[in-house]
Amino acid sequence: MPTEVALLESRALRGEQMGRVDVLDKVKSLVMLPDGIHVRTEDVARYFEVSTGAVRRLTDRHQKELAENGLRVLRGAELRSFHSDMVSLWVGDGVESYPQAATQLRLYARRTVLNIAMLLRDSDIASCVRTYLLDAEESLRTQYASLDHRVTRIESCLTGVGSALQELGPVLVRMSERLDSLDRKVEMTHQVVGAMSLRLTDVQQDVVRLDGRMDAFAGQLKDLRRRNGQRGQR
Repeated sequence: MPTEVALLESRALRGEQMGRVDVLDKVKSLVMLPDGIHVRTEDVARYFEVSTGAVRRLTDRHQKELAENGLRVLRGAELRSFHSDMVSLWVGDGVESYPQAATQLRLYARRTVLNIAMLLRDSDIASCVRTYLLDAEESLRTQYASLDHRVTRIESCLTGVGSALQELGPVLVRMSERLDSLDRKVEMTHQVVGAMSLRLTDVQQDVVRLDGRMDAFAGQLKDLRRRNGQRGQR
């Protein structure tokens, strides 16, 4: 885990934390200009509870890094246009006057203020921001380690499943062969039953013919008895 001193001295480590602007308001409320995007040097000094001179000196020493993270210096027409926009927003908020810079104005975005928090040594607020960043990073590292452990366990379980499936493969093949054999036996049984059904149909027809012959024979016996009876009466 990086230390606070490492964060103060390593630009690369500071770059890794630039997305964590949410920690600013968790440590202390940062009051923005009416545009909701920028703050001035005096606003930054008020947030970190240091002098404006300390903020200006730090900004001068690290101007390139801070410029990459949102620092702007307005002059001339650009400054006048910005003041005009801020005056309209300021009045809209019910404030009578907006303080205007004479010749230039340094504007800081939230990323810039977070960058300053990782550079400013003599500020308890800046130290709190750095501590919060490092604690949050350690928490993320712990969560990542836990997740990595869980993924490793899942991978080991999948390895066991793979070997079990390999062992199960031959068993499934044998079961498939037995099922195929059973299908063939069932098919043969269907054929035998079909043949028996045809044979029973033939037997039924034979029985019907036999019944007809028996009825005819019974009729002949009846006629014979009647004729014999008539002869006896004579």
